[in-house]
Amino acid sequence: MAVKKDSTRSTTATPAIEVTDLTVAYGERPVLWDVDLTVPPGTLMAIVGPNGAGKTTMIKAILGLLPIAAGQVLIYGLPYSEQRQLVGYVPQRGSVDWDFPTSVLDVVTMGRYGALGWFRRPGRSERALALDALAQVGMTDYADRQISQLSGGQQQRTFLARALVQDAQVYFMDEPFQGVDATTERAIVDLLKSLRAAGKTVVVVHHDLQTVPEYFDWVTLLNVRRVASGPVDEVFTDENLRQTYGGRVGFLTRNGNGDSNGNGHGHSQHSPATVVNQPAGDRRDGTSR
Repeated sequence: MAVKKDSTRSTTATPAIEVTDLTVAYGERPVLWDVDLTVPPGTLMAIVGPNGAGKTTMIKAILGLLPIAAGQVLIYGLPYSEQRQLVGYVPQRGSVDWDFPTSVLDVVTMGRYGALGWFRRPGRSERALALDALAQVGMTDYADRQISQLSGGQQQRTFLARALVQDAQVYFMDEPFQGVDATTERAIVDLLKSLRAAGKTVVVVHHDLQTVPEYFDWVTLLNVRRVASGPVDEVFTDENLRQTYGGRVGFLTRNGNGDSNGNGHGHSQHSPATVVNQPAGDRRDGTSR
């Protein structure tokens, strides 16, 4: 479901996410430093930055999964601890033991545990919600399959279904496109845009700069500090990208080379970009992306 990008947001509405002076450190080494971030409701936002910029760390700190050295996090005006039921989280696939003996349907149903509480077991209504979520991500036929038998794209769709069944207002997703095929990536994009169209706020750690203008309407550029944050059309600029990546960015235009008119020279301000000279490989410890 396509959603028209709309960078006009009400400045009077309570922000979906408000981060003030957030600092996270490991020993003497700051991973995030004095980060301020305000995300309006109904925003589909990418967090981009080089490896080690603190992207995953910021999400985990917002969710209380990592201790913070300083700062405050509010979800719709209240501390996260009071708003957990409004928040859904899709971690990196690499952080999960996919050999654990459980079915796809069971994993998705786990998304209802927060609403059920400690003493209620999931019943027919929870199963129906889980099956509906699986249908939304094209995984109905895999409901009874063991998660160890899934491909990377199927694993990611299962994670997304588990988040959907939470019926959250704010979603945090850590690299949902990593290791998936083109078909799955397009299905995920359509799902994210449908969430935004429904008024949900979705924050995604993302690596492919070329797709930022197409997939997202807001973007935060991060490299330990926040470089810029706001509507893609305003902040996804050559200068902000250079500040974020230390000048290690080669720019392409909308048609792949040259300017947007196909003349073979010049730059389009919001054209895709490709990062070069980055450290090889992806970190799996989830601590300082």
